[in-house]
Amino acid sequence: MKNMISIAATMAVAGAANAAVVTQWNFEAQTLSASTGTGLASLVGGTTNTFATGFAGSGTYALNVSTFAAQGTGDRTRGAQFSGSTAGYENITIDWNERHSNTSANTVAVFATTDGINWNEVQVFTFTPAASGTGDTWYARSVTLGSEYANSANFGFRVLAAYAPGTNGYLASRSTSAYGTSSTLRFDDVTINGTAIPAPGAIALLGAAGLVGTRRRR
Repeated sequence: MKNMISIAATMAVAGAANAAVVTQWNFEAQTLSASTGTGLASLVGGTTNTFATGFAGSGTYALNVSTFAAQGTGDRTRGAQFSGSTAGYENITIDWNERHSNTSANTVAVFATTDGINWNEVQVFTFTPAASGTGDTWYARSVTLGSEYANSANFGFRVLAAYAPGTNGYLASRSTSAYGTSSTLRFDDVTINGTAIPAPGAIALLGAAGLVGTRRRR
């Protein structure tokens, strides 16, 4: 009986510790609704969208976002937003594939929220533009978020075009190109991941197993 309690407790905690896809957008249905879980993608700051060729190996379509701010204006104001509840989950991470067109901003800032109103900058991604290999290129992005974003019914994050670090303007993703408002950022396989929060009963079971083990050692 004691061994059974210990095994059950271990299985309960191990199951909760496995990361799971909470919400995902693969855009294969050419819609802003999530393809896995419940969530919605939307546009920020006046951007527009179409559905274009997706990330290699992961399907046909991706979310193509355009109509960005003019050079030297609107830093961190335009891009895409992805909203989906993390209720019942902790250890939240967000992952996506992002394609920068040649004339798009080489830098994006990532913001996250727990209430859909207040947004905190959690990460900046940038790279040094080159004559080839940096524009019209896909980048794998991943952000590990703090505990404050766990178990949040109104969780969301934004990816916004940003000025190049230390400057007052946008820098094109290809060194031989000029930044343009009709540039595009393309998103695919946008995913919110988390681990299920153990139920109170599982935690109590683990405590009971620990108590049994202590008594046996005595």
